[in-house]
Amino acid sequence: MYDFNYHKPSSIDEAVALFIDLEDAVYLAGGHTLLPSLKLRLAAPTDVIDLAGIPGLGDIDYAGDDLTIGALTAHDDVATSPVVQSVIPALSALAAGIGDAQVRNRGTIGGSVANSDPAADYPAAVLGLDATLVTNQRSIAVDEFFTGMFETVLEEGELLTAIRFPKPEAAAYVKYPNPASRYATVGVFIARTTKGVRVAITGAAPSVFRATEMEAALNVDFSENALAGISLDADMMNEDLHASAEYRAHLCTVMARRAVAQLS
Repeated sequence: MYDFNYHKPSSIDEAVALFIDLEDAVYLAGGHTLLPSLKLRLAAPTDVIDLAGIPGLGDIDYAGDDLTIGALTAHDDVATSPVVQSVIPALSALAAGIGDAQVRNRGTIGGSVANSDPAADYPAAVLGLDATLVTNQRSIAVDEFFTGMFETVLEEGELLTAIRFPKPEAAAYVKYPNPASRYATVGVFIARTTKGVRVAITGAAPSVFRATEMEAALNVDFSENALAGISLDADMMNEDLHASAEYRAHLCTVMARRAVAQLS
């Protein structure tokens, strides 16, 4: 690990000002990506800005059919929150299946979403539920947010502060987890909303994506059989030692059918 300067601001404005003024700063949320990168010397920031001291970033609030979760809310708090369990139980169940107890108690929803890891669980929920990403500068529709592997539309220094989820009519998340890391080899989040069915898939491709062909079929006939003839293009899938591209494409349909079965 290279030397760096440590900062713990007490407000969002202070954190952003530090980021702008410092030479090569990074924000620290849960640290599950940043700290391993520092230890392996894959990252060498001059300054680390710890967001843990900023009040309000770990709040959960439900008002007007919108569930708002602060960016620094730990996975375990999402999993065990009575509010989340009542309003969007599928989101609570997703959080409960992330990593292990240590990861769930330190990792944060905002850190996961802003990192845009292709195998992370939360991006599927955020995209599937048609959430809005709230930053210190603006509100971003989720269909515009994820742009690629580890890439989003967040600008340099822009800080994700909360995620606003509209309450769905029903939702379910099913994943095929890596047995060691619990990351999604493929995870499918399906939500029935007032605007129609949304299907978001993580783990399969370089970035989370919507399966529009599945959405169209389920909007006509919300049943497992509606997905029987649908197969996704293996050419767009990831391939590694854990699963081939063809297998991931197959899992997309299998996991989607299982999610529909939970909601039928």
